[in-house]
Amino acid sequence: MKSIGCILCLTMVLGLHASPGWGYEEMTVDNGGTLQGVVTLVGAIPKPKGYNLVTLPDPVYCGRISTGTGWRLLQPFVIGPDGGFKNVVIYIEEITQGKAFPYVPPRIEAIDCTFEPYITIVRDGFDVEVVNMDPVLHDIQGYETSKYGARVLFNVPLPMSPHLRKKDFLNGRTPGDRAGKVLIQRVAMGKKRNLFVMQCGFHAYMESWGFAVQNPYYALTDKHGSYAITDIPPGTWRVQVWHPMVSKAYTVTINPGETTDLPIPIKAPTGRLYANEVSEGTRFGVELLGETAIKPTVERQTY
Repeated sequence: MKSIGCILCLTMVLGLHASPGWGYEEMTVDNGGTLQGVVTLVGAIPKPKGYNLVTLPDPVYCGRISTGTGWRLLQPFVIGPDGGFKNVVIYIEEITQGKAFPYVPPRIEAIDCTFEPYITIVRDGFDVEVVNMDPVLHDIQGYETSKYGARVLFNVPLPMSPHLRKKDFLNGRTPGDRAGKVLIQRVAMGKKRNLFVMQCGFHAYMESWGFAVQNPYYALTDKHGSYAITDIPPGTWRVQVWHPMVSKAYTVTINPGETTDLPIPIKAPTGRLYANEVSEGTRFGVELLGETAIKPTVERQTY
């Protein structure tokens, strides 16, 4: 096992570029290598995004996940006790031949007014599934995003199951089968693009990001910040490290049959990062719905 130094260039989040639109060829990789490591956040965890529930639809139902004071939070930075950074994409670019590339369309669920998972890796030109698990209507809006500007991928309502009733959830009863009709959307990225974001047109705090790949040499960090990519053809490759708030690029050399360690420290951003943050003492607050209307029965959020 060997440890490598990094040759990195720090780029803006929307400045990533996709690989050229070539096809990928599956072949046997003899004596391939492995790239592994841990992504860590160095510094204080930034504050989450904050949304006043009173200003958006379905505040009582969606407030089942909230602070209990009328705020719904969205935290892009999921950090473990040892600083491990979850939900960071590691992607080796420009590999056109290599290991098998099986693909099962990933599913994104709208559940309790949250899109899960927060980060989805999709094969460029293939499908993604989206399904509503809530008794409220969601509208999914998917956009490519890059330094070249935004482009609409899809914008459709997400139907809910006709068997769900909000009062059941508010009374503590959760039906076993919550799924509405599964919508299948094709993700076909434009030239030099590989990022897309999906938001709900009704509930602004519902956000999910996608990263489109053209080969199977990728990983998504787990709750400890760990990742591993196996069966890599020997050679020198460019590695993208991406999260909606951070991006880096490294150059690594993979030797035959060896494991290469690439630890990735990421400096925590500072200052105000979002337009939406919690603001105490707002003029219009939870009292408009009654003091006990919004109850965080699923999760009480803190910031």
